[in-house]
Parts: sequence; structure tokens; C-alpha cells
Amino acid sequence: MTTAAEKYTQLIKDKAKKFGFDSCGISVAGFLEEDAQRLEDWLQRGYHGEMKYMENYFDKRLDPRLLVEGSKSVISLMYNYFPEEELVQDFKISKYAYGEDYHDVIKDILKNMVAELQQEIGGFSCRVFVDSAPVLERSWAKRAGLGWIGKNGNLISRKKGSFFFLAEVICDLELVADGIATDHCGSCRRCIDACPTQAIVSDRIIDGSKCISYATIELKNEIPSYFHDRMDNWMYGCDICQDVCPWNRFSIAHHEPRFLPSPRLIEMDKKDWEEITQDVFSEIFRKSAVKRTKFSGLTRNILLLKEQEKKRKIFQKKE
Repeated sequence: MTTAAEKYTQLIKDKAKKFGFDSCGISVAGFLEEDAQRLEDWLQRGYHGEMKYMENYFDKRLDPRLLVEGSKSVISLMYNYFPEEELVQDFKISKYAYGEDYHDVIKDILKNMVAELQQEIGGFSCRVFVDSAPVLERSWAKRAGLGWIGKNGNLISRKKGSFFFLAEVICDLELVADGIATDHCGSCRRCIDACPTQAIVSDRIIDGSKCISYATIELKNEIPSYFHDRMDNWMYGCDICQDVCPWNRFSIAHHEPRFLPSPRLIEMDKKDWEEITQDVFSEIFRKSAVKRTKFSGLTRNILLLKEQEKKRKIFQKKE
């Protein structure tokens, strides 16, 4: 005889598929004991750089029951963003930012999914999260069997690679938990060797303050000299450690229209980027995650890339 927990678990997974999520897994809400020391060490080493918000809500990051009173289960979900075609431009943007801001897109989808679930199950208490609260989403996804945390710090799926967003529904439903995913990085170190800034300190330990994504997005002031000549023409984010990952040979194109790049973005060439105005920035990135770095941040990044290009040309002439 099927229990209520089994019935609800299957219903949730069916709904997740209906709403476009590529994977859905369940874990029991509780204290993430294994992550506590790792997080504390990471913060003490200063690997979060100027991301001071990472120091906040330490306890809540490790226990979802402090975020959602009475919570019993964490529903972890994956949503694909791998593009059918990469943007070929002199100044590069991370694939996740081609289209509309994923926070808004996925939260809209999640809210509609939860609304349907509550109609069929009845009223249950929950909160939805899309990379915007103190939730260790990769740890929960690993516990829910969606994949393992790779050497580059990203969650990796054997069947789908790593180009996907993670989201959570923390709720007070009793559900059937899935098993923890096993690790399949093996002896591979392509991501470690490919990172131009050596941000991957060691296996699964990332110095965020050395990451190109951190430099181009999180930093509000000037980019330190450490990054000069190591930016690889990234003006927003960086995909290097994912692009070289062998498991991403299984990545397939997403089917989310809101993640498609706008025609205006596709048309931008090097000169357009170098001469970009506030109005053009607002037009292209009005609904994009790129707005996080603001016009001032993006133009700062572009200026640095231009300066580095000039220096390379001068050096080549001298040779």
C-alpha cells in the first residue's frame, strides 16, 4: 500500500518534470554537519573575499529548519541553461547570463508549481529559494542524489553535466528521501589546470577571491592587478572550469525561451562593447543578471580588457 509520503514524493517529481525541471530529488531537512567545518575554514581563510554576506546567517546556512519553521524536507531541483549556440564575441559573457535573470525566471516557475501542488495536496508550509538566501544548495542537491560536487565546486550530473541552475523548496511535508550521489571526478584535474587565476586551490576548495566571476561581478572597486593578463576576455562571469569538464559533453540545449539571448545582444561587436552607453546597457540587460554588476562595473571590466589587449600588442611588437 502506498503511503502518503510516497504519494506526495511521486507527485512532486511528476510536477517538477511538467514544469521543465531536469531533475528533482528529496533530502531530509536537518543540520549539515559535514559542511559546518568546511564552511568555517573557507571563511577563515578569506576565500570569500569582499563577499561579506557569506559571513551572515552561518547557522541558517547549515540548517534549513532555522529558515523555515517546522520544515521536514528539502526538495532540490535542476533547471538547464546550456545554450544551443554560444555567443561568439571578443568580450565574453557567462552562458547563464545570456537571457533573463534566472532568479526571476525560476522563481516564477517554482511558485506556479507549488501553487498546483498545494491545490492537490492541500495546504502545506514552504518557501522557495533560487540562489538568493543562505541555503547551501549544492550540498542539498548532492544529498538529494542530483549529482556530486566536482573539483571546480560545481554540482555535476553524470547524465547532464553542470550547466544548470539549482533551486529548492523547503517544506513541512514528510517525503521519501533519495540517496546521496557518488563522486565521479576520479583523477581528472582539467578544471584545476585550466583555471587562469588558480582559483581552484585544491580538490573542491575554491578561493572565490581569485575567481574571474568574482572579479567581474562581485567586486565593486578596481580589479586587483593579480587578475591583469588572466581575464581571458571575460567581461562578465567565466565558464572555463565548466567548458573543460568532460561530463559536459552530455550537456544538451535548454528549451526555455526566457534564457535565449536578445537579438541586440547577439549583434553586439567589439566596437559596440567599447562604446556602450548607459542607455544601451539598460536596453540589453534590463531583465538580465548582468544588471547586477551595473553599467559602471561592466565598463570597468571592458576597459581593463582593452588595456590588456593594448599591452599584449605592444609586447608582441617588441618581440
